[in-house]
Amino acid sequence: MRKFFTFFFKYNTYLLFVIYCGIAFLFMRLQNEATLTKLRTNGLEFSSFINEKLMNLTWLFNLSNENDRLMRVNTELLTRLLHVETSAIDERNRTKILNDSTFNASGFIMARVVDRKFSDRDNMLLINAGWKNGIKKDMTVLVPEGLVGRVIAVSEHYAKVMPVINTDFKVSVVSDSSNCMGLLSWSGGKEFIAQVEHIPISSHLKLNERIVTSDFSTFSIRGIPVGKVVRIIPDKLFYTVDVWLAVDFSSLSQVLVAPLKIEPEKVQITSDSTLNEQFF
Repeated sequence: MRKFFTFFFKYNTYLLFVIYCGIAFLFMRLQNEATLTKLRTNGLEFSSFINEKLMNLTWLFNLSNENDRLMRVNTELLTRLLHVETSAIDERNRTKILNDSTFNASGFIMARVVDRKFSDRDNMLLINAGWKNGIKKDMTVLVPEGLVGRVIAVSEHYAKVMPVINTDFKVSVVSDSSNCMGLLSWSGGKEFIAQVEHIPISSHLKLNERIVTSDFSTFSIRGIPVGKVVRIIPDKLFYTVDVWLAVDFSSLSQVLVAPLKIEPEKVQITSDSTLNEQFF
C-alpha cells in the first residue's frame, strides 16, 4: 500500500493526464452513440416528472383555496335562501291573518314570535315588537283562532308574553250558549287542555260549548275565543271543566296585539274599600 501511494504521488501528473484523456475519449464516443441520447431522454423525463409533481402540488394548494372560496359562496347562498324562505313563510302567515274573513285585524299590532321558553308549567313567549311599536304591559295577545296570552314586560323592540299555558295565567271567561261564567287557568302538563273553575253545578253548561273571554277580565277585550268544553265532571258545588284550547301553541308564529283595555273607572270602583263596605 505504501508503494502504491509513493507511485501515485510520483506519477500523479501522468495519471491525471491519462484520466482526462479517458474522459475526453468517453465523451467523444458518447456523441456518436445512442447512450448520450438515452441519457438526455432520461434527463428530460426526470425533469418532466419533477415539474409534474410540482404542478400537482401547486394544484393542491389552489384546490384548497378554491374549496374555501366555494364554501364562502355556498354559505352566502344558503343564508340568502334561508332569508327568502323565512320571509315567504312570514308573509304567508301575515296574509292568512289579514285575509281571515271571520276576524278584523285593523287596529291591532302584528308581531312575530321569536323565542319561547318550553316548560310543563311556566311557558313564555317573546315577540319582536316593543314600546317603540306601541306595545304596552297588559295588552292582549291573540290570533284569529283565539287567545294567546297577555304582555307582562316590554323593552324597546321586544315584549314578553305570558301565554294561556302558564300556571300563573288566569282570565275570566263565559260560555257562548249557556252563558256560564268562570275563571280559566292551566294546571300544567298537556298544552292543549285548560280548566275552568267556579261554574256551579246548577248551571246548564254543555259539551262542545265555545268558551270566550268575558267582560269581567281586567286586561282582555271580551269575545276572544279560548276553546271548547270537552269534559264536565260534577263536584259538590262546582263542575270540573276541561277546555280544549283554540290556539295550537306548538305552531304559533305570527300574533296580534290588541289595544290596551283601559277602564280606570271600573278599576277604581272595584278597588275602593269604602264603596266595597257600602255594598257589603
